[in-house]
Amino acid sequence: MGGPGTILRKALKTRLFWRASERLLIEYLLPELCVLRGFVVNYQPMKALFFERRKARVIDAPEPRARAGYAKVKVLVSGICNTDLELLRGYYGFSGIPGHEFVGRVVSPGSPLAGRRVVGEINLACGRCSWCAAGLGRHCPRRAVLGIVKHPGAHAEYLTLPEPNLVPVPDSVPDEEAVFTEPLAAACEILEQLGSVAGRKTAVLGAGKLGLLAAQVLAQAGAEVSVFGRRPEKLRVARRIGLDARPAPARAPRAQFDLVVEATGTPAGLPRAIQMTKPRGTVVMKSTFHGLARFDAAPLVVNEITVVGSRCGRFAPALDLLARRAVQVGPLISAEYPLSRAPAALRYAARPSAVKVLLRP
Repeated sequence: MGGPGTILRKALKTRLFWRASERLLIEYLLPELCVLRGFVVNYQPMKALFFERRKARVIDAPEPRARAGYAKVKVLVSGICNTDLELLRGYYGFSGIPGHEFVGRVVSPGSPLAGRRVVGEINLACGRCSWCAAGLGRHCPRRAVLGIVKHPGAHAEYLTLPEPNLVPVPDSVPDEEAVFTEPLAAACEILEQLGSVAGRKTAVLGAGKLGLLAAQVLAQAGAEVSVFGRRPEKLRVARRIGLDARPAPARAPRAQFDLVVEATGTPAGLPRAIQMTKPRGTVVMKSTFHGLARFDAAPLVVNEITVVGSRCGRFAPALDLLARRAVQVGPLISAEYPLSRAPAALRYAARPSAVKVLLRP
């Protein structure tokens, strides 16, 4: 292929320089010399997990630079999420550095958070639209999303985020627990959306990380919670943290629950959730996946069932739960890998028995 000079000359001649893929920029041009529209940029390499064409590998990528209003964060621990696995399978047509669950330390010298351990809200809103003005930046139509949409993610040695997105971690919460802040906040969002759940007979479908976090949050709020799962290993974890855990029956019970949280991560979860919900009950859908969920919509109308889509949540309630030891997250950790072995970590995380897999740069 030739040296960097040959590549650059060919790229300039053919205009590929301006349309270069992330692979060309990251692997061939930037490691030697990055010439962008006449400006020379010093290149500092870092290790990062990179997804491209449904394949995962660890690469040398340029360290991000924090522009005005942003902070640079050294990642201490990141967590592999089911969304990461779906991105690898083709969700969103994603290509780049994934990862949105992390705890890190701010290394930008001028930042008011310099030296602090932080976690980060994953939505980078524009701050100017009507959604942002209403305090709903998580739904900003022009938002980027850390490690998912238009912003490099946390499975790397460094990342950048807007300073308002960063939330300090209490000293009492260790890294291995703080990394659960983002998914725990997503579980707390259910309460933000529904209000009181006290006394409601509740089923959580799926005994993975998000299902077990949601079950704990709902139980803390007074719901009568049962977790349904298919893997004995995950059900054992659920029982270990004090939850009522049951094998998912071949035929889902009909109209038994006031509230059903669908967290299976599969298209088959929603129709089962609808079947299990009482008339005028509520289904909360948490799963995102590559593909379509196919179901009979008639029971929603006939039984007047409410379906609530539920995504990200505020970090403050999650950090409060962690600081008070009101939820248990340690038993959910199935394995820990160095970032250099991230592809192997992804394979482990894809095992049906795995709950949570962590990466350390």
